[in-house]
Amino acid sequence: MKQIIINLETQDIKALEKAGEKDEIEKASRESVVKQMEEGKALITGSSGSGSNEAFALIIDGKSLTYALEDDFKKKFLDLATGCASVICCRSSPKQKSLVTRLVKTGTGKTTLAIGDGANDVGMLQEADIGVGISGVEGMQAVMSSDIAIAQFRYLERLLLVHGHWCYSRISSMICYFFYKNITFGVTVFLYEAYTSFSAQPAYNDWFLSLFNVFFSSLPVIALGVFDQDVSARFCYKFPLLYQEGVQNLLFSWKRIIGWMLNGLMTALAIFFICKESLKHQLYNPNGKTAGREILGGTMYTCVVWVVNLQMALAISYFTWVQHIVIWGSVAFWYIFLMIYGAMAPSFSTDAYKVFIEALAPAPSYWLTTLFVMILALIPYFVFKSVQMRFFPGYHQMIQWIRYEGHSNDPEFVEMVRQRSIRPTTVGFTARRAASVRRSGRFHDQLNKNFIAF
Repeated sequence: MKQIIINLETQDIKALEKAGEKDEIEKASRESVVKQMEEGKALITGSSGSGSNEAFALIIDGKSLTYALEDDFKKKFLDLATGCASVICCRSSPKQKSLVTRLVKTGTGKTTLAIGDGANDVGMLQEADIGVGISGVEGMQAVMSSDIAIAQFRYLERLLLVHGHWCYSRISSMICYFFYKNITFGVTVFLYEAYTSFSAQPAYNDWFLSLFNVFFSSLPVIALGVFDQDVSARFCYKFPLLYQEGVQNLLFSWKRIIGWMLNGLMTALAIFFICKESLKHQLYNPNGKTAGREILGGTMYTCVVWVVNLQMALAISYFTWVQHIVIWGSVAFWYIFLMIYGAMAPSFSTDAYKVFIEALAPAPSYWLTTLFVMILALIPYFVFKSVQMRFFPGYHQMIQWIRYEGHSNDPEFVEMVRQRSIRPTTVGFTARRAASVRRSGRFHDQLNKNFIAF
């Protein structure tokens, strides 16, 4: 790795310092730093144009950094820094650490992480998007100013590669699922209003509307955001490139969010029209009474509760006993609530009085409609996941495939997955170029041996 060193230890500046020419010193220092930055940038550009695959490391001291961070030159400094594999700012002040972090954050638009263990790192930790403080001999100032605290620097690997990926995957799936279940529930209400010519008669009882997001669909989402693991910790270590899914925002893109919204829309259409047509001419008692609003609303609500919870069960990658309890318990609680609420006085339960016991439960069409809706509403998700897994698998899906197909000890197959291109980033391209050469060159056999040893 070649080094690009920027400092002010030149003979001309030393001579000016002895002469005591303050203005001339600043002017010469500024010109020297700018010249060295331009030479470093030309060196990187020339290396890239000539086909050389060598990485560069930028080393700059605190005095030079003072001039490099000026408004007129900080863009040049950022271009030079992002073109290097690594950047070392030595003997820099706490303010300079903060300014460098702000420059990278605003100039590249990337999420920045800072890690420090002392009071001089507080400004940097607060300026970064994520601050990680190390509790140690230098006190607790860094820990108290950070977002996350660790005891030793070596724990950063597990924090980023394992917990970082898990957290990103859980939160993105949880938010997407919130869109799905609320669109499914809300669109069925809207379709019923359109079907009744906007008569202001709600499809569901007031208590049904209030308790959907409280008892019947909230706990499974919370369990997803806490316990789900799309890839085990061992495979997160084995495939560190998995962390790039979060850096490049592959799991929380607008395409994925809109996909879940469309899934919710299709689910709502299936629930409403199947329930409406199947109950249109059904008799619910010996006197010939046909299905009314309370019958249709109860059936639709049952289908919504079943489908959104089954969808959650299909989306989960790592089942625990907690998730089984909250998913199937939410469905069971709906039936328990419907029986208890329907057993109350008619003045309190209004149109839900004994609806389940006297009308829904004895009718075979109610159970058949619920079963048919569950199957039909989940078919689009099955089709999409099958096509995606077969032709457009994500990186974490390929790793899941390795695990479940028994290829975790096959070095050639693992290397093929490892070489899969995600999207190139715009920071540190010389390091990526050098890494590509190492993977495709003489280090290939050694990598395979490491995979087997792992």
